[in-house]
Amino acid sequence: MTKENPTMTAVPDLRLNNGHTIPQLGFGVFQIDPAETADAVRQALEIGYRHIDTAEMYQNEKGVGEGVRASGLDRSEVFVTSKLNNGFHEPDAARAAFDGTLEALGFDYVDLFLIHWPLPTLYDGDFVSTWKTLEEFYRAGRARSIGVSNFTTKHLGRLAAETEITPAVNQIEVHPYLDNAEVRAYGQQHGILTEAWSPIAQGGVLEDPTITTIANRVGKSPAQVTLRWHVQRGDIIFPKSTTPSRIKENFEIFDFELTEDDITAITALDKGEEGRTGPNPDVFDFIPE
Repeated sequence: MTKENPTMTAVPDLRLNNGHTIPQLGFGVFQIDPAETADAVRQALEIGYRHIDTAEMYQNEKGVGEGVRASGLDRSEVFVTSKLNNGFHEPDAARAAFDGTLEALGFDYVDLFLIHWPLPTLYDGDFVSTWKTLEEFYRAGRARSIGVSNFTTKHLGRLAAETEITPAVNQIEVHPYLDNAEVRAYGQQHGILTEAWSPIAQGGVLEDPTITTIANRVGKSPAQVTLRWHVQRGDIIFPKSTTPSRIKENFEIFDFELTEDDITAITALDKGEEGRTGPNPDVFDFIPE
């Protein structure tokens, strides 16, 4: 059974480099309690979201699958992303972890599967063999698309030199205080779409005078203005919330536009590395117990 929501048509689909498409706006489940995930996903899908972003390290893949099934939507109508746990980069471990992802979700494929972090200081710096393992999942059709997360231009360049398949996306920290322009530009040049995590800097940009001034002028919230900034720059976003009103508000960003001056002013808020809210990919080495 399919539930139609007229608002869902407002979300643009972007074309990946392998011909598949991805909704530009998704629903993120990072830090959502596994016990609350199914209901949050179901609510998001009722509002009109058709893109859910999870990860093995979030420990809530099972809830994502349950939420999709509870929505009444056909599996083919929901784009689902997951990511490889940092502890399973070695090929055999990655294969077992990917099997676990499909089992937890209750699906026979994922739409997109990512290496969550490059971990260049671990595994003898070898994320190439990990990527080649994801290529196996892609060729078998169990991952419709594959990509990376938190890869720098150096990491991406190594994949380009040593592997066959270009990542479909690179999911990186991007928000007004961390533009991450070099990595975004590399993606644009090589057909890799950018997905922006922490799109509002964990709320850190919501009281910025530049953003609040624009929000007051256009009659939208600072969060909506910031998310619209991302969308107009061509990036994919998936804000996270368990509050129904906030989930709905984050979806309502396709009925207004920012001016070029607005985009320029928000982009100028970039603080470089000082604006980063998460770890630096060159040194991050966390492996969950």
